[in-house]
Amino acid sequence: MSLFTNLLNLHSGNKPREDFFTEIVAYFLSLNNDILLGWLKHHSIISDDNYSSIKISTQQEHKGLESHTENSRLDIVVELSTGLTTDVIFFESKIGAKDGNNSLKKYAEILSKLPNVRHRILIYISRDYDPKKEIKTPAFNLEPTVSFYQLRWHQFYARLQQYETDILAQETLMFMRRNGMSTTNQFSSLDLLTMVNFNKTLHLMESTLSEEVQQEFRVAFGGVIRGAASRTQWKWDERYIIYTHFSPSTWDFWCGLGYFGLNPSNLTDYLYLGIFLHVSPKFGQRPKIIESMQKIINDKPNLWTPSNLKVLPAWSGIFYRKSLQDFLSEENHVSAIKLFFQESIKELKTVQEQYFDFPWKGVSIETVTGTDKEEDLNTSPSSIAEV
Repeated sequence: MSLFTNLLNLHSGNKPREDFFTEIVAYFLSLNNDILLGWLKHHSIISDDNYSSIKISTQQEHKGLESHTENSRLDIVVELSTGLTTDVIFFESKIGAKDGNNSLKKYAEILSKLPNVRHRILIYISRDYDPKKEIKTPAFNLEPTVSFYQLRWHQFYARLQQYETDILAQETLMFMRRNGMSTTNQFSSLDLLTMVNFNKTLHLMESTLSEEVQQEFRVAFGGVIRGAASRTQWKWDERYIIYTHFSPSTWDFWCGLGYFGLNPSNLTDYLYLGIFLHVSPKFGQRPKIIESMQKIINDKPNLWTPSNLKVLPAWSGIFYRKSLQDFLSEENHVSAIKLFFQESIKELKTVQEQYFDFPWKGVSIETVTGTDKEEDLNTSPSSIAEV
């Protein structure tokens, strides 16, 4: 796992992924001005001007113009100076969200009003396909003119791969892969194979988490949240699980059973199967829960895997798991995995009774919908980091 992913997972609230990545990229480019200039020249955004000074800043605040309803905050601002002239570039970066508030228009207007600037450039760079064909160059017919360019993060990823011997570049590339920013505009043979076999694969996974397994989960822990297993969890947190929570009206303490580590950055990695007990950094009973989890790890180190038990603030937990690879030699994969899921339920129930001195009561299937779940459970990290 990348260092940057680990650092982001320490954030106790909603993950500020876009701002976090903005700081990573800006810092890297501030240390590697040659890479910045080479990237901009590669896309014909700048010429071969011999800049004597390069300044990069992030989250730069700009007072709104009279026509604006609020002030603006620029993701990245690059100032390129030759000593006699200055060129200014505004970057608007998106990973998941899209530009839905006319932010680009406001940024272009602010950029056009800057004094003593030779070339004014606005770059919209996104992970996902979000065409801005309505924005021409010059942008919005402003005077002085603003040149507009649209890029995708996978283009930067491809460029950065040329420098992967650099440790910081390696970490950045790893973070980008983890967050879907290495994806190109072309379908690979693996993509086509996935399309053809997706329903079959999903059906097999659903079969292993069938009503029989869900019933055992429900009896052991008091409930299964409606909507589990959820493909939204697959998209957001790289897992396909059934789940319930044990803290009243919140997801501060919960468990999930199923598949973890989907969509790995390395295609040779196998996902994990099993059950996970998770506690948030803000839960009032966290110290008591962590103490019990640590005892389980100490007594059963070959059965349970820790996740961030000694890291604060962070989501923490323990995992009873096996690699999918361990089941491939079985004659019937579905039956073998179902048996392991049932074993996982019994093992968590056993440690619950032996190591925790307060009762757990899961949410019943009628109480909370899958939609209610998605917003809260998404704040927990998808990764299972051993410590």
